[in-house]
Amino acid sequence: MGKLLRLHGRKAFDQVFRRGRVYRHELVVLRVLPNGLPYSRLGLVVSKRLGKATVRNRAKRRLREAVRKLPLAPGWDMVFVLRVPAATASYHELAEAAAGLLGRAGVLARCGEEAGI
Repeated sequence: MGKLLRLHGRKAFDQVFRRGRVYRHELVVLRVLPNGLPYSRLGLVVSKRLGKATVRNRAKRRLREAVRKLPLAPGWDMVFVLRVPAATASYHELAEAAAGLLGRAGVLARCGEEAGI
């Protein structure tokens, strides 16, 4: 746990969107790509279709906190794309979706492996 490192810049996002693997859930879509770094980075994409800025920001905060609490393996770039139902989803629903997708993607740290955040 701790501060999440953010994915910045159009180039970094484009690379994950072009070459990353995709995992889907009804609330969010996850794209992951190995980055070769000793830490993992997180990016969030939220469409204006989700609602006004306060709604979009609340959804981002909830998802970011859910991911922050998970033990992430080092060396991954992750981009979560929030879908419209995420605007009304509870924290627990988003946390469950994030944990499930990260587990399927193999991005969660295994026992004894140091989290790369």
